[in-house]
Amino acid sequence: MEFGLMTEPQLGMTYQEQLDAARFAEAQGLAVFARSDHYGFPGFEAPHATDAFAALAGLARDTTSIALCVLVSPITFRHPGVIAKTAATIDEMSGGRMILGVGTGWMEHEHEMLGLEFPESSERFARLEESLAYIRAAIGKAPGGFSGEYYTLTDEAILPGPTGSMPIIVGGGGPRRTPRLAGTFADEYNVFSMGPDGTRERVERAREAAEAAGRDPGDLLISMMGGGVVGSDQASYRAALERAAAAHPFGRTPEQIEERLREAGAPVGTADEAAEAVARLSEAGVERYYLQVLGAIDTDHLAEQFAVLQG
Repeated sequence: MEFGLMTEPQLGMTYQEQLDAARFAEAQGLAVFARSDHYGFPGFEAPHATDAFAALAGLARDTTSIALCVLVSPITFRHPGVIAKTAATIDEMSGGRMILGVGTGWMEHEHEMLGLEFPESSERFARLEESLAYIRAAIGKAPGGFSGEYYTLTDEAILPGPTGSMPIIVGGGGPRRTPRLAGTFADEYNVFSMGPDGTRERVERAREAAEAAGRDPGDLLISMMGGGVVGSDQASYRAALERAAAAHPFGRTPEQIEERLREAGAPVGTADEAAEAVARLSEAGVERYYLQVLGAIDTDHLAEQFAVLQG
């Protein structure tokens, strides 16, 4: 299994801090550096929430080899034409390292804060489905234009096209709609952290949807975003757990963190326990694990975490 670093800059990260995290991930040989796309977060007063695409454009020039990912961009923030053009531009700037995640949007608070429309869930999913078809056509992954209820694209060439393959990610924890959309439109299906049984069920549905859409189910990369706290032995694990709790933006105790991670089937515990958890997820179909870090990045701590996870 390969690993990536997932950050949540809306909880407080400047561009420089994101760059430091991305360069750390690059130096560690990780597959991808990812960040969320949020403009705020409930409970945080005036969070330092930078724009995801603007930050990734900077990282495209300030890093050299690591893949750069938005995981994921709400369709409620931007028209799919703007998403496609911006992502393709970042892909060109990075030499083909952009990965584009697209989702429905879910946090009503940030929409209210900025006066952005936040349709009902059914409309957001309908817009997402149209957006995925639109974006695939706009970046050359599907032929012709697109015409739907919400969006329309002519069949004229849209340039620049991606420099690389610019994979499209569909992610989420839903048991039916999300796997169907991922299998039908995406290059990567990102499952929220959950146990092997729930993961396996969603992966099977996504691959069935891919086959129904005339695509090769084996081409769909399966990934997971989730937490993890590990140590080479019991003492280093307990120290890592205390360190994670001390930096947790929501004030969770070591016991609360451990309980949540074990319930989610995430890597937690000693190296042997972590290896068993990774093996279970791999058997369920997960090929890439995005280690999600909330708040500030402690590179010394993360270096120890990835050393254990990567064996």
